[in-house]
Amino acid sequence: MPLAKALELAQEYDLDLVEVAANARPPVCKLMDYGKFKYESAMKAREARKNQAHTVIKEMKLRPKIDPHDYDTKKGHVVRFLKQGDKVKITIMFRGREQSRPELGYRLLQRLAEDVQDLGFVESNPKQDGRNMIMVLGPHKKKTEAMAEARQAQEARKAEAKANPGRSQNTADAEAPAEEPAEA
Repeated sequence: MPLAKALELAQEYDLDLVEVAANARPPVCKLMDYGKFKYESAMKAREARKNQAHTVIKEMKLRPKIDPHDYDTKKGHVVRFLKQGDKVKITIMFRGREQSRPELGYRLLQRLAEDVQDLGFVESNPKQDGRNMIMVLGPHKKKTEAMAEARQAQEARKAEAKANPGRSQNTADAEAPAEEPAEA
């Protein structure tokens, strides 16, 4: 169709004439609302960025002679990071005479890997690097899956809060009958 006729048709329908494929023979044009098209493509790009995940490596530092409670605390942090879909780099720092006993660090890293094997896997085996021994754990589920699960859990909490407005743990205590003072 000639260009003049296409422009006339676009004006008649109150649309824009947009060139889709300039290199084609003959060039391909389309009648569309260009402002609406730009808005929709921007919304799609925004949604794609929202669902995009950046790979993050969290680091946890330990010592070979770590107390059991401290180990449990550090393991809890590693579990949280893996549940969020992040990689975790575990570093064992050796000082002084500890450097002559790298097997202590190796055993500690193996123990940690076994404790979190349901959430993650050993991405790089323990390696001695000067005074440090390093191991990297990767999560079983991807960051996007973890983000989606967290979003669903948050929406479920919001829905529950809407279903029970003004109902929290503190209000449950307040609704308990108060004791009457004994009259003398």
